[in-house]
Amino acid sequence: MAERTATRRPAPQGRRPGNPDTKQSILLAARKLFAANGYTNTSMRQIAAAAKVDAALIHHYFTTKEQLFLATVEISVDIPGAIAGVLAGDPATFGPRLVRTFLSVWDSDAGASLVVAFRAAIADPLTSGMVRDFISTAVLGGIAGAAHLATDDVPRRLTLIASQMVGLAVTRYLLALQPLAGLPADDVVQAIGPTIQRYLTGPLS
Repeated sequence: MAERTATRRPAPQGRRPGNPDTKQSILLAARKLFAANGYTNTSMRQIAAAAKVDAALIHHYFTTKEQLFLATVEISVDIPGAIAGVLAGDPATFGPRLVRTFLSVWDSDAGASLVVAFRAAIADPLTSGMVRDFISTAVLGGIAGAAHLATDDVPRRLTLIASQMVGLAVTRYLLALQPLAGLPADDVVQAIGPTIQRYLTGPLS
């Protein structure tokens, strides 16, 4: 009887299917592209091509580009969702709500990952660029689009808000300067909330 010759199947071509290493490949490709091109100029399709996976597979692991970006800098919190919750209320009390939400996120289990991300942004120019671009586009852009900002000098209003919130994060959580680091959240909201509200809707002069 003649021996049967085993037929070799050709190696699969094209994009890789999902496997245990796929998520890490996506994260690595996204981190490189975000660092090279910035948050705004990086698309999910570009990341899929760099990771050699189907674009639909990225959405299996990361629902949105914002979520994928946060994973690349190891921020385990839904920042866009938190901003959306703040914007859903009365525009006249946006400032205090923003501060209260900000504190609740930093005081949660996600606070440790935020501290790591902030320290990395300070130490690493590439991470700093990614975080700056994300804040400008996803966070401040979302505020500008839905917070009923006064129409004059919107960029200045947004950067003033950012300076206040970033300063609060550094002072209270990274440096833990007292007495601010030990103040109850209600006291911080009462002190800083009106300032944020003025940056949004009040006179800047």
